Amino acid sequence: MDISSAVGMELQDSKMNGGALPADAVGPSQEHEDFLPSDDPVPERKPVQFMDFEGNTSFGMSVFNLSNAIMGSGILGLAYAMSHTGVIFFLALLLCIALLSSYSIHLLLTCAGVVAGTEGIRACREGSGGHRHLSAQCWGDWYLKGNFLIIIVSVIIILPLALMKHLGYLGYTSGLSLTCMLFFLVSVIYKKFQIGCAVGRNETAVTSEDSPDVPRQGFNISCEAHMFTVDSQMSYTVPIMAFAFVCHPEVLPIYTELCRPTQRRMQAVANVSIGAMFFMYALTATFGYLTFYSSVEAELLHMYSQRDLLILCVRLAVLVAVTLTVPVVLFPIRRALQQLLFPSKAFSWLRHVAIALILLVLVNVLVICVPTIRDIFGVIGSTSAPSLIFILPSIFYLRIVPSDTEPLFSWPKIQALCFGILGVLFMAISLGFMFTNWATGHNHMSGH
Repeated sequence: MDISSAVGMELQDSKMNGGALPADAVGPSQEHEDFLPSDDPVPERKPVQFMDFEGNTSFGMSVFNLSNAIMGSGILGLAYAMSHTGVIFFLALLLCIALLSSYSIHLLLTCAGVVAGTEGIRACREGSGGHRHLSAQCWGDWYLKGNFLIIIVSVIIILPLALMKHLGYLGYTSGLSLTCMLFFLVSVIYKKFQIGCAVGRNETAVTSEDSPDVPRQGFNISCEAHMFTVDSQMSYTVPIMAFAFVCHPEVLPIYTELCRPTQRRMQAVANVSIGAMFFMYALTATFGYLTFYSSVEAELLHMYSQRDLLILCVRLAVLVAVTLTVPVVLFPIRRALQQLLFPSKAFSWLRHVAIALILLVLVNVLVICVPTIRDIFGVIGSTSAPSLIFILPSIFYLRIVPSDTEPLFSWPKIQALCFGILGVLFMAISLGFMFTNWATGHNHMSGH
């Protein structure tokens, strides 16, 4: 609904102009460097709004922002997903989801080109979607006693960044966020070689006071990695992987602020971002799984000793990364609410600040109240992820791309239709298995 509201506004504008697309709209098979309107005054156009401006965000900063939108708390659950699918099966599924995410962004960008128009894609500049980084489980002991800290961080760090008017300004904080996650990845790889395989250790020995560098949980007694595995917990694993690649609400806002924006240039931003996150995800999941095997939890950081100084630094880095991601995903939410509730109102700083405050309050309530990160991964990965990755982009493509350009039974539209059907099946199967697990009492963590 968040993306569709912005697209719907543009369709209404075209209907008011006699049902014809504007003269400078870009077709699905045509693009040019002047995608956004120029500064030349045109009498028929609306006057420039306070929030309208030419995109000036560099390619690199756009990659940082989109990568930051992709990456989030989902990375903490990937080792758990691998433990219930096997190494080879997991990597194959992860690659498929990455490729499908890239294709769905292609559909969104094609639709954006069709409805570009005079004000065009600007309506999507601050878009929607903010479900991805609601969990602060990685805070460990701070989380148990630190609800105050959550509120303080939200007010001092997140709120000022969320109040920025342009998304491009967050490229630097996105770069810092990615650096923190890179530190997390390097630490996971290092701890794998430091810990090794503790065959024969029991949980009492592992959690003893004189062993601060070993994890608090027991190991798989055989320390064997499975290449292919299918079990009842797989209903969580595929949604976790889908959850980890959701960035689609941020695509159009980043597109509008991109310097020299074209469909091909934005697709390159998406491909670089998705590719980088695929390798980061694959390495994190592989080394996390090869450290703990079938004992790994849904949140990887819970497996390490809480007295380990390096792990404490990693927890802080992940906290910084997730914190700096929230302002990026708040931009699309706020713009969607403005388009939905105040479509004809001029920009107002009071409304801008009020929406940000309300959203932060809701995020804090969810962070404090949601019991486990796995429930977030499972439920959102089974509902929002297939909707944003599969279903909505295919619907937009089928509805927006005109039939005289792409007939209904043309191969691109058949592909889009199959893509949407795949998303519906994915959602139904994932939710079905998840509800079955809950009903039959198999909702426990394997290996504990």
